[in-house]
Amino acid sequence: MAQRERSARNGRVLAALGAATALTAVATGPATAADATGYASGARYVALGDSYTSGPGIPQQSGGDCARSSVNYPSLTAAALKVSAFKDVSCSGATTDDMWRTQGENAPQLDALGKRTRLVTVGIGGNDIGFGTIIGTCAQLSASDPAGAPCKKQYTAPDGGDQLAQRINDAAPKIARVLQAVHQRAPYADVVLVGYPSIMPDSGTSCFPAVPIAAGDATYLRDTEQRLNAMLQEQARAAHVHYADTYGPTVGHDVCTPAADRWIEGANPESPAAPFHPNAKGEQAMAGAVLKELRGH
Repeated sequence: MAQRERSARNGRVLAALGAATALTAVATGPATAADATGYASGARYVALGDSYTSGPGIPQQSGGDCARSSVNYPSLTAAALKVSAFKDVSCSGATTDDMWRTQGENAPQLDALGKRTRLVTVGIGGNDIGFGTIIGTCAQLSASDPAGAPCKKQYTAPDGGDQLAQRINDAAPKIARVLQAVHQRAPYADVVLVGYPSIMPDSGTSCFPAVPIAAGDATYLRDTEQRLNAMLQEQARAAHVHYADTYGPTVGHDVCTPAADRWIEGANPESPAAPFHPNAKGEQAMAGAVLKELRGH
């Protein structure tokens, strides 16, 4: 691909990511385990989170700029558990700060919780490390060195440290604070912290130029996401809440997978979804991970 064509393509990718940021992803049979734990007896389920929870671009959309899908993983989880009182306050672009503050017309997400709440899912943290900017930067730099790792170089500090690893470390106490607040506001609820699905190939390979991420940066971004998920799992353990691993079940269905098997869309989505976000199949897989965790594996 000529340099001019690559630049034009990356420009379209950045525009799409900007649009996604501006908007700012199961089985439905009887839930016998849910019945045993009381989710089906009129108790409330509240979903908190960012765009990987809300499902931007996946029909049917509601919630204005929050871009919530009717088939995102909270909606599928609520249906599978036959929850009679369900509230999804997830919002695209949300950070941990948005648990306490308004985000456009969306009220602080923690305000949806109460003593009657019996189940809470939380999917947050990606925007605290700057997910959209990171992907946009990596896409923009990929044409300059498609066989190298220009994005990793960009995020390497003068002392050789990994700036994204530091961002993840800095986000850990924010996640802990969110989980503490959830416990305080919904003291009788089961809480599930939900990880992020496999975005780049788990093998560390690249599919440039179909997805404008340089060869070395595919590995770097995979490792960064795995580090983020490891931090989330650690915080879940420290807070004595469930952790739903959505990475493992989505391996092999990443942005470089053929469209028929792809659950995470790439720079130019071929199924309804935001760029580098789960499509409907991805949200279904995430719901499956949540249900598996709730049902004791």
